Amino acid sequence: MNYIECINVDFKSTRKESFYDLQLDVKGCQDVYASFDKYVEVERLEGDNKYHAEQHGLQDAKKGVLFIDFPPVLQLQLKRFEYDFMRDTMVKINDRYEFPLQLDLDRDDGKYLSPDADRNVRNLYTLHSVLVHSGGVHGGHYYAFIRPTLSDQWFKFDDERVTKEDAKRALEEQYGGEEELPQTNPGLNNTPFKFTKYSNAYMLVYIRESDKDKIICNVDEKDIAEHLRIRLEKDREEKERRKKEKAEAHLYTIIKVARDDDLTAQIGKDIYFDLVDHDKVPSFRIQKQMPFTQFKEEVAKELGIPTQFQRFWLWAKRQNHTYRPNRPLTPQEEALTVGQLKEAANKAHNAELKLFLEVELGLDLKPLTLPDKTREDILLFFKLYDPEKEQLRYVGRLFVKASGRPQDILPKLRKMAGFLQDDDVELYEEIKFEPNVMCEYIDNRIIFRSCQLEDGDIVCFQKSPKPDTADQFRYPDVPSFLVYIRNRQVVHFRSLEKPKEDDFCLEMSKIFTYDEVVEKVAQQLGVDDPSKIRLTSHNCYSQQPKPQPIKYRGVERLLDMLIHYNQTSDILYYEVLDIPLPELQALKTLKVTYHHATKDEVSVHSIRLPKNSTVGDVLSDIKSKVDLSHPDAELRLLEVFYHKIYKIFAPSEKIENINDQYWTLRAEEVPEEEKNLGPFDRLIHVYHFTKDTQNQTHK
Repeated sequence: MNYIECINVDFKSTRKESFYDLQLDVKGCQDVYASFDKYVEVERLEGDNKYHAEQHGLQDAKKGVLFIDFPPVLQLQLKRFEYDFMRDTMVKINDRYEFPLQLDLDRDDGKYLSPDADRNVRNLYTLHSVLVHSGGVHGGHYYAFIRPTLSDQWFKFDDERVTKEDAKRALEEQYGGEEELPQTNPGLNNTPFKFTKYSNAYMLVYIRESDKDKIICNVDEKDIAEHLRIRLEKDREEKERRKKEKAEAHLYTIIKVARDDDLTAQIGKDIYFDLVDHDKVPSFRIQKQMPFTQFKEEVAKELGIPTQFQRFWLWAKRQNHTYRPNRPLTPQEEALTVGQLKEAANKAHNAELKLFLEVELGLDLKPLTLPDKTREDILLFFKLYDPEKEQLRYVGRLFVKASGRPQDILPKLRKMAGFLQDDDVELYEEIKFEPNVMCEYIDNRIIFRSCQLEDGDIVCFQKSPKPDTADQFRYPDVPSFLVYIRNRQVVHFRSLEKPKEDDFCLEMSKIFTYDEVVEKVAQQLGVDDPSKIRLTSHNCYSQQPKPQPIKYRGVERLLDMLIHYNQTSDILYYEVLDIPLPELQALKTLKVTYHHATKDEVSVHSIRLPKNSTVGDVLSDIKSKVDLSHPDAELRLLEVFYHKIYKIFAPSEKIENINDQYWTLRAEEVPEEEKNLGPFDRLIHVYHFTKDTQNQTHK
């Protein structure tokens, strides 16, 4: 055979590893050998290439690929997926394609090898693995059949499930093609029903016989790279540690200890409501039999706080779903073991014991002796709000007398906040935040007991806004800021024309009205009239825009736009219209594809007419926009789905109920031969399909 163009593939020079991927055609090839034959003889030379070949005396030249060598591990990628130019889509090739248990690439006197190949190397391969795809071009499931040691026993690896399988299941049943259903009535001469098998091999792994002892061999520790050995040893130790912890879990209790430092670090950054996220505070794994007094010594070692300066409080979940320090431990409770205390204090049967550690620090930041707490004393926690910076932060806690008044502690609060002593201060109680924020003003003149304040309550305070500055801030007081925090939502906006790409993001409130949302979008896009903005919600399941856009003021709040069944999205799609949306909604817009009668031309038109218009009005509008084969041409409108004609609309039919979201509307000239049908003439719908019934075309 003469090769005017011969590509010699050298696996050794292309990759350092001992294996390589090779793509094999499935379409038009019955087995692996046929695919290799296709590599060797790709095509006869035509045109200019043929002319040049003839100039060199080669009258029957062909171009192809020859291999200088093959690797020890050969991975064959079967081309089960390809682009179909006729249908303008990807399709899966489910044709039958056989592959042998042993693959001899030296066959026919080494016809796949280049003249430069080393003929002393025996290229006989044994099948090691079969990777399978089950499904269609748009999705499916992957699993594999593997012979780890090249024995006769195959194993199927399907996610976490591993089962033994025979050779027929691993080989023949993965060839693809068609399969016959068994006869239900064997006595009848019924034509057997065949169906396409959508589970078939898409990758094969072969190992060269002469190299299998080097590849399928025991791995010693010295064969593993040092950094991997270290990592594997750490993984082993971590696995053993977790296993031991699990086995001993019933002997231990996890105690989470929150302090002022944790509140300072989290409030205004990680959280805004309540006091602390217990997942981010120090935790101790303590034996249940350890006396609590000994646990306090562990805390002293870990946190540097002597036991005599420690006072622990129990947390409690309130009826309004907030979580606050409830009361300090009693001396009797501190005399219990950790396990006994957890059982006595943990009425909700939580897995962990959560505590708040109260510590008083002097000016030198050294612990001080804690004052005795009486029933008259109330422990309050304080957050400071700055409307200019829109910032909320934790500034400390105080004991107040139940019979005292908020105005009595204002000097201390001004000092905490760094205010001047003549600055006016407003106080609010943070009550709850689910399902809605509840934050109430506190009258400075009413005693704390009458304000219904108790241990663990939160007081937010700020400078009193001056009358001439109130309009300067978006959220001038604590309640408005907390409502904003509770409802804020970053929304990702995408153009409906490019539904996969984020165009811009806006921070909004879930309680924004429809008008507020479109106004913000219009400002972002530089559109003068917000009513020209049309929004479409996101389908959380299909990850696509919903078929129908949001009607003008069709929802009350932003949250209504984002909810899809029981899920909340953060994506909205937008369009900028040429007329206001209320006007557009009074019209019917149809997307019509016009096919020219004599030219290979297709044009798409957006037809906008009053809803009481007819199909005849649509065709008249199209006539004014397209080139006709002759001035008197008659048009018709068809309803098409997957290339199949389902309906020819009557000119008098109203357009209001025509759906162009799922169906394609096609306008075309009525052929003259159809206008003059005789009594014995019939129109026949043609149904065109390929062997793969998953990918059909209708005409």
